[in-house]
Amino acid sequence: MTIPAFSGLNTALRGVQAHQAALDVTSHNISNVNTAGYTRQQVIFGASASLLIDAGAKQDGTGAQLGQGVDVLSYRRIRESFLDLQYRAQNMAASQSQVTAQRLTTVQNLLGTNTANDLGKLLDNFWTAWDGLAANPSSQVNKDAVANAAGQLSARFKQLDSDLATSGQQATEAISDMLSDDGPIKPIATELAKLNDQINRAVQSGTEPNDLLDRRDQLLDQLSQYGQVSVTADPTLDAAGNKAYPGMIQVSFAGATTPLVSQSTVSMPTTATLGASPGGQLGGLQDVVSKIDGYRTTLSSMASSLITSVNSLATNPIFSGTGASDMTTVATGATVTATTAGGAAGDNSVAAAIAALRGGAVDQAYAGLVRSVGSDVKNATNANATATSVLASIDAQRQSVSGVSMDEEMSNLIKFQRGYQAAARALTTMDDILNTLINSTGRVGM
Repeated sequence: MTIPAFSGLNTALRGVQAHQAALDVTSHNISNVNTAGYTRQQVIFGASASLLIDAGAKQDGTGAQLGQGVDVLSYRRIRESFLDLQYRAQNMAASQSQVTAQRLTTVQNLLGTNTANDLGKLLDNFWTAWDGLAANPSSQVNKDAVANAAGQLSARFKQLDSDLATSGQQATEAISDMLSDDGPIKPIATELAKLNDQINRAVQSGTEPNDLLDRRDQLLDQLSQYGQVSVTADPTLDAAGNKAYPGMIQVSFAGATTPLVSQSTVSMPTTATLGASPGGQLGGLQDVVSKIDGYRTTLSSMASSLITSVNSLATNPIFSGTGASDMTTVATGATVTATTAGGAAGDNSVAAAIAALRGGAVDQAYAGLVRSVGSDVKNATNANATATSVLASIDAQRQSVSGVSMDEEMSNLIKFQRGYQAAARALTTMDDILNTLINSTGRVGM
């Protein structure tokens, strides 16, 4: 077999076309240098299938294989999947701690520390009023002061419990809103399902949907701020045991047993089907609800202890109720007394005994509650700062791999331009040779 006359022309043409494709991809990269979520692409060249020449092609009579130039094998996305996993994990952690810190800071403000509504100050005022009554047991002014301090204290217990309950309810409603059709998760899941179908059709047709894959990765990044994201290839197999949908993925979310996205189907989780630790903003809201429940339990225990300890010492009941939510003051200036029933004039034993409760279990429990809330806020704030810092570092690593470098692209532009020019020159040379062969052979001497 001899070498076809147009073989060299085709070889040069492949070079022109391959470098044209490389220039197009480079141009695409440069155009998207500031596009969020864009992954730089690269043309992968490979030698074309060689031309087999039969025996007799060489001097020793053997055959040969003649190279036929270059082909574009693929258009590759330069992306590191491990960094994607790390980014989404840290994005989840940062979002969770941020929500926790923000919500608990609001709870901390509800305590009104160092303000007129500070429960600690109202407790102190209550003990001070009893001290005053113990100093002057017959003073009606001091009795009125005790009743007034008791009223302010019980009202503050009820109000603080109500405020905490409202904050917890708001966090619970925020979880439901986030999972609703109008929340931020449903649109992301819906678009992921559509992309699943589009990408699968492109893959099955033999094309590389790089820009669609970029969009899918961007949506998965966004989804990770709301909860834990786990991505696996669609497990469906065809009759031959091969993947039936090679372009599709399953997206598990927030610990729910049913995947959020499977093929082109979206299955939204509910508050009941979320995992115990869903992560992200959902996890942060769950943490807040749990902690507020704990704060309310502590507050109610304090109120119960106060009611029991004071009433057990007082001649007439001062408070009624069983906890912070139903605590009220039943004492008035007329029923408050510093003495025991039938006590002698000037007896202050009741007032002194109640005043001696200052600094006891109730005061210590409230100080512990304040410390607990402050510690929770600080821990969440520190966790957010750490996660945010790590997230920025991982994002920088991702950008160093996947981001577009103008210096590198300009260098590639020149490289592929030179390759294009050289291939075009070869094409022109081969054309000249063929022109001479076709139009001038046999005209010698004419």
